[in-house]
Amino acid sequence: MKKFLKILASAIAGIIVLAAAAVFIVWAPEIKTIGSLEQVGGNKYLYRMEYKAAYDLDDVIAHGIDSNSALLDYVVSKIVRGLPISLTKSEKADTTGFACTSFQARNADGDGYLFGRNYDFFKNPSLVTVSRPKNGYASIALTDLSHLGYGLDKLPDSFARKLSALASVYAPVDGMNEKGMCVSIMALPKQPSQQNTGKPVVGTTIIMRLILDRCASVEEALELVNSFDIRHDLAAGSGYHYMLADASGACAVVEFDLFDGWKTMIVRKPEDKNYMLVTNHLLDPRYYTTEPDEVVGNPHSKSWWRYETADAYLSEKNGTVTADQAQECLSLVHWKDLVWDNGMVEDTQFSNVYDQSALTLRLRSWADYDKTVNFSL
Repeated sequence: MKKFLKILASAIAGIIVLAAAAVFIVWAPEIKTIGSLEQVGGNKYLYRMEYKAAYDLDDVIAHGIDSNSALLDYVVSKIVRGLPISLTKSEKADTTGFACTSFQARNADGDGYLFGRNYDFFKNPSLVTVSRPKNGYASIALTDLSHLGYGLDKLPDSFARKLSALASVYAPVDGMNEKGMCVSIMALPKQPSQQNTGKPVVGTTIIMRLILDRCASVEEALELVNSFDIRHDLAAGSGYHYMLADASGACAVVEFDLFDGWKTMIVRKPEDKNYMLVTNHLLDPRYYTTEPDEVVGNPHSKSWWRYETADAYLSEKNGTVTADQAQECLSLVHWKDLVWDNGMVEDTQFSNVYDQSALTLRLRSWADYDKTVNFSL
C-alpha cells in the first residue's frame, strides 16, 4: 500500500509539474510581460512595463473595436484562451474634464525636435509601456491606468491585478517610436467622431498604436489615418483630436468635422514657425476662435488660456527650447488640485518631454511633480 501511495504521489507531482510547464509555455510571453511591471522611482502611482507578448493589430482591426469595454473584452479573450477567467473591467470614464496640452518645438540643445505633452485628468496611476513588435517599430508610450479599471485604491500590485495591464499596448494616450514619430490625444467634449464611410473601423487609442507601430513620418501617419473610419467611445462622453509630429520637424493636428459627417480635417504647422501647439479646442480655420466657445472646445478646462500662455512662451523663444525649457512651458499650464463643480479634483497626471532624436522621455508625475524620471528606447 505504501508503495502504491508513493507511486501515486509521484504521478500526481509529475502531472502538476507538466501542467505548470504547459501553463508557462502557453502564457510565457504574458507572464514575462507581467513580471516586468514595476514601480518607478519609488512612486506608487507610476509604473513601467516591457511588453513581451505578441499582439496582432490586423486582428484588432478585423474586430472593429471602438470602445474601452470592447477593447478589454478583446484582450481578455486573447489572454485567457477560452478558459473561464475574468479580469478587471474598465468602468465608464468621465472625460468631460479631460484637458491636455501638446506641442512640438525645435531643440535648442542640438539638432532635432522636442515633443511636449501635459495629460491633465483626475489623479490616477500611469504606466510607461515599452513595446518591440516583430513587425513594427519599437515605441515608448503612456497609458492612463484608470482606462483599464485601475485607480488610487486599485493598483497593479499583485499578479492577478497586473493582468489587465496587458491591455496597455492598445491604449496609449501619447508616445514615441524608434523613428522619432510622436502622437498624443486631446479631448474635445461633445465631439466623438463616428466616421462611417465603409472603411475599416478603429477606436480612440487603436489608431495611436497603429501610428506608433507602423509610421515613421507625419505623411505616413496621415495616410494611415485616412485609411480608417475613426470612432470614439460614446460612453466616454468626449471626442478627440490628435497631434502628430516626426523627427524631421513636420507636425500636424488631426481633427473631425462635427458639422459635416465627421470628415477628417488636417491642420499643419505654420511654415513661418518653429513650433506647433494644441490644447482642447479646434484649430481648423473654419472653427478656430480666440474666444472661449463650448461648441468648438472646452472653456471649462481653460483651453484658450492654456493655449495663449504656452504660445506666448514658445513664441518668445522663437519655437526653440531646451528640454528644461520645454518642461517649464508645460509647468506653466499644468493643473494641481483643480476642483470642478462636481467635486472631482483634477491634476496633470503627467508631463512628458520626448526628445525625437535621442529617443528619450523625461516625465513628471502628479504624485511627485518636482522630480523628473528619465526613460529611453
